[in-house]
Amino acid sequence: MQRASILFFLSLFLIAPGVPAAGKASGPVSMACSTQKKILVVRVGGTGVKTYTVAVGTKVKPTPMGRFTVRHIVWNPGWVPPDEKWAKGKKPAKPGDPKNPMKVVKIFFQEPDYYIHGTDDEDSLGGRASHGCIRMSESDVAELAKYLMEHNGAQQSAAWYQKVISGGATADVKLPQGVPFVIGR
Repeated sequence: MQRASILFFLSLFLIAPGVPAAGKASGPVSMACSTQKKILVVRVGGTGVKTYTVAVGTKVKPTPMGRFTVRHIVWNPGWVPPDEKWAKGKKPAKPGDPKNPMKVVKIFFQEPDYYIHGTDDEDSLGGRASHGCIRMSESDVAELAKYLMEHNGAQQSAAWYQKVISGGATADVKLPQGVPFVIGR
């Protein structure tokens, strides 16, 4: 699981430009996504502190617009094909399976069908490519999930992340404090 070790290292030790250091930004965490600009912005106290390039839903399967609350994160998720025409003939994929489109983590914003998740198809980022979900690079979505947990009452140790990402087990996390999330054009 070399890829998982790399993601673990990135999510724990690299602080990307714009992620607030202690004392620089204060207030509640919120997020906003623009389906037109294909970006997701993390805000602290209303100030944008990090911007990610994302892929959003296609015109046929658009990402839902509106106000949501993120309360649920699943690390190392499995994937079960939905009962949809596009998924006909596809097989379920276990956590860590290269054919699993969820990758390292999924962050629900409208359960059970819509979430932010990792992708290994980074060429799709900046475009309309999903079936309504929001896609991010694997390292970015791991960084985001960890940040949301740390700032909304679900902190975990480095050993916990190592066990989850490299151990192949799924970890279901409920955030004690929901994160407001707005999706618009």
